[in-house]
Amino acid sequence: MTVLLRPQGLTALLMGRFGNALLWLFAALHLAALSILLMTLLTLSDANAAEQQADACGGSDILVAMQKTDPQAYAAILAEAQKIPNGEGTLWKIEKDGKDPSWLLGTMHLADPRVVDMPKGAKEAFAKAKTVIVESDEITSEKKAGASLLARPDLTMFVDGKSITDMLSSDDVAKLETGLKERGIPLNAVIKMKPWILSSFVALPACELARKAKGAEFLDMKLANDALKEGKQLVGLETLVEQMSALSDLPMTFHVQSLIEMLRMGDRMQDIMATMIDLYLKGEIGMITPMMKSIDPDENNKGDDGYAAFEQRLITDRNHVMADRAESHLDQGGVFMAVGTLHLPGNEGVIELLRKKGFTLTRVN
Repeated sequence: MTVLLRPQGLTALLMGRFGNALLWLFAALHLAALSILLMTLLTLSDANAAEQQADACGGSDILVAMQKTDPQAYAAILAEAQKIPNGEGTLWKIEKDGKDPSWLLGTMHLADPRVVDMPKGAKEAFAKAKTVIVESDEITSEKKAGASLLARPDLTMFVDGKSITDMLSSDDVAKLETGLKERGIPLNAVIKMKPWILSSFVALPACELARKAKGAEFLDMKLANDALKEGKQLVGLETLVEQMSALSDLPMTFHVQSLIEMLRMGDRMQDIMATMIDLYLKGEIGMITPMMKSIDPDENNKGDDGYAAFEQRLITDRNHVMADRAESHLDQGGVFMAVGTLHLPGNEGVIELLRKKGFTLTRVN
């Protein structure tokens, strides 16, 4: 595969055939609302079918192969990653005014045991914390979370008589039906769901869906539940409805195109997922975006430019909300804060925003 990088920045990603799908996959791993909603909805699935697919998770690290087949392209990805502020490390120490130190952990909302195990030093930091901050404290109860989201059916379901099949070609409907069947989910059971919900089913590998179907806690959920068990104060920065509203605010064309692209990518999604997890485990979070930009750029098919809205609503706006709502708690010290890794790096990432509020943040790993 010939890999090309474009110098125009992350917007170039949407010039690729699979730009929307890759953006969606990136977002899906950093929205607690989607993870908890999937755990609830998977009660609709055939548990046996899900378990049979558990071994289907595989995929190969794209960058490992690229270093051998196209070292120049790999070097370009590495160079671009180095330009991203705070692009290395998932665990950061937070200090201010002589208070007890606090800690910031970038997470992936996955139940993968390697992710749940956390990086070196995180368990010790969590044990010392008096307060635990997560994206949403509603994730401690599937029933509470489900009730909260179902109270706004417009965020998850078509309420105007439409269905997802009205928006897809017959070929794409067939692909969707096959993809869902492989995960133990009949199309008829989810036909009224909005495309961003269906994209979550398709984006995540079968083994991750199997874990969720069996009730395995994803990292943020485990941290929140452990905090309650240990008598720590638990703080949520957002409501699940706020998170789903951010998705709903994006153009419908963006969501539909994302779903179509993911269906067409098929097994390649496993390689992308495997690469993202490998980068996360190594703390090389700044490499994730350049890696995704390198996949199948196609100047002749520019797709729907929904990126500006995506970046603003799902990343930048939420970064500011997280930093603002966490500030008063961090001022007290002794906090363990865990948010999606997507929110850490960049000039308007949570790390830089907290620095602007007078905190000193130092990379631990």
